[in-house]
Amino acid sequence: MEIILKTDIAGLGYKNDTLDVKPGYGRNYLIPQGFAILATPSNKKILAENLKQAAHKAEKIQTEAEEIAAAIGDTVITIVTKAGESGKIFGRVTNTQIADALAEKGFNIDRKKITLEDIKFLGDFKATLDLHKLVKHEVLVSVIQEVKEEA
Repeated sequence: MEIILKTDIAGLGYKNDTLDVKPGYGRNYLIPQGFAILATPSNKKILAENLKQAAHKAEKIQTEAEEIAAAIGDTVITIVTKAGESGKIFGRVTNTQIADALAEKGFNIDRKKITLEDIKFLGDFKATLDLHKLVKHEVLVSVIQEVKEEA
């Protein structure tokens, strides 16, 4: 089944992509949820015209994403958390914590655009920021132990 995505869907594609998906997935989930439309000839023509008109705007958005990636550069995000003696942290480091740490440094990145490996120990890890369809940026996440104050 050929569809046109109306929104970005992680692991599937980006807005305005034309994709082949299994019929059940398209008919029972993507189309009813408003995430996609059928890729009929008329919808393809409309998409082509919209893409032509939006090309300049898309170029500007990509340039802005590249500027954000350049501004972030080699920024190291430090997450302070509680951990046991073995270095295993209590809980997990989440993309929300990384988004908050980036916001403190002046970069507003949506938490849904941050992917990271499962962080369960102290140390340095990489998180990927999906700033644009063509712009991905990796930041270093340093997880350190919270210092206990002694009375």
